[in-house]
Amino acid sequence: MERKVAVIAIVVKDPASVERLNELLHDYADDIIGRMGIPYRAKKINIISVVVDAPHDVISALSGKIGNLKGVAARTLYSGVDE
Repeated sequence: MERKVAVIAIVVKDPASVERLNELLHDYADDIIGRMGIPYRAKKINIISVVVDAPHDVISALSGKIGNLKGVAARTLYSGVDE
């Protein structure tokens, strides 16, 4: 199956969703290359970027699950680089 490299940009507004978000990222750990989180205390949000290398449907599933969490927004940018 064709793999894609993508970045999932995540903005967390509801701290109650952080635990479930971390569970999801753990579930997809084999597809995650790396992640970076920035707490923006002045705005009371957290900004996270997650870089993945996975089939398109796996990336879409992860991004969709993250975006369905309460108080969490997620957008995905695909690199166009294939395996």
